[in-house]
Amino acid sequence: MRGMGNMQQMMRKMQKMQKDMMEAQEGLKDQTVEGTVSGDMVKVVANGDGKILDIIIKEEIVDPEDVDMLQDMVLTAVNDAIEKSTKLKEETLGKFTNGLNIPGL
Repeated sequence: MRGMGNMQQMMRKMQKMQKDMMEAQEGLKDQTVEGTVSGDMVKVVANGDGKILDIIIKEEIVDPEDVDMLQDMVLTAVNDAIEKSTKLKEETLGKFTNGLNIPGL
């Protein structure tokens, strides 16, 4: 029955790790990253959970004659914010997965 004690200990460790990981995932919602372009002319704020929270566009960049440029800048800033959010999530949860590629994390 010696193995049962080890199994119970391992299960407790797994439950603690799962709890810690859930708390870390919840904490990501409170952390923010910024994607920017052209010296902060367009700034996108996202949380660590990948949700876009805000888009800030400076007035001087708005040119009705060149909407395509503004759209490209917004797209670039959004992608930058999403990339940073993904990196933050990987760094935060990576300590739990030790580099394992677990779908959904």
